Amino acid sequence: MSTQPLQPLDDHAETVRRFNRFYTRQIGVLHEHLLDSDFSLTEARILYELAHRDGLTSSDLCRELGLNAGYVSRVIAGFERKGLLVKTRSASDARVAQLRLTDEGRATFQPLNEASRREVGAMLERLAAPAQHQLVDAMTQIEALLGETERSYILRDPQPGDMGWIVHRQAMLYAQEYGWNAQFEALVAEIVAKFIREFDPTSERCWIAEKDGKAVGSVFVVRQDEETAKLRLLYVDASARGLGIGHRLVDECLRFARLAGYKKMMLWTNSVLVDARRIYEKAAFRLIEEAPHHSFGKDLIGQIWARDL
Repeated sequence: MSTQPLQPLDDHAETVRRFNRFYTRQIGVLHEHLLDSDFSLTEARILYELAHRDGLTSSDLCRELGLNAGYVSRVIAGFERKGLLVKTRSASDARVAQLRLTDEGRATFQPLNEASRREVGAMLERLAAPAQHQLVDAMTQIEALLGETERSYILRDPQPGDMGWIVHRQAMLYAQEYGWNAQFEALVAEIVAKFIREFDPTSERCWIAEKDGKAVGSVFVVRQDEETAKLRLLYVDASARGLGIGHRLVDECLRFARLAGYKKMMLWTNSVLVDARRIYEKAAFRLIEEAPHHSFGKDLIGQIWARDL
């Protein structure tokens, strides 16, 4: 009985291995210490997570970074001895110790973070803006394909027809779930039209989340002023909720804004949009202003959220 030759799979495996070697050289992870610092790549990654997310535990780090519990424990103990972090008891469960960087820890992390940003920025500067977008989209696809199957989706640039889809889906969602009238559809159409007419790829971006060939989410980053980016029109279709798409879209906005040189990001939302506010809170946005208003046929409380980059 003949069997199917394995040569195509072998070829694919060699291509992946070659890419791994190439990319390892590109980002310099073969260096014993990252960016000429005193920290290994893994230690720097743990510092990054602690600097960007509140309330993490050792178990969270093990699970999300795929690390051995003993190794994480030793790293955390070392950070404690250096005065970089402190442990506090969880308010909801006294058995759980939450980790928090000290002021010294944040001061130690900041130059490392800036050096990493400069290094990646220097690599990307060799590419024109469209090529940068192509590279980031390819990385997003790799992450989606090699991640958990049930969460497989891609983020891509908008294609012809996508902008009309955004207006359509936003209008339908808020009419069906919140009873907002056509004034909201008009606002979305104005935002989208302005983005198309005045689009600057160096400072603005739109992502479409696609799953199984169908658009299921979107978000925009636009220029508020020279130092401030604005996140707009975050949307995740009901059929794709629970997959982390909303968090991912916000993370991409933050990553792009940093790369574009912004110092701060802001957004406008309404208090009734509870799920969206949870996403913003988890991404370290803070409520800085709110006021009542009557819009879209409803009495609402508008909110401005912001965070430093």
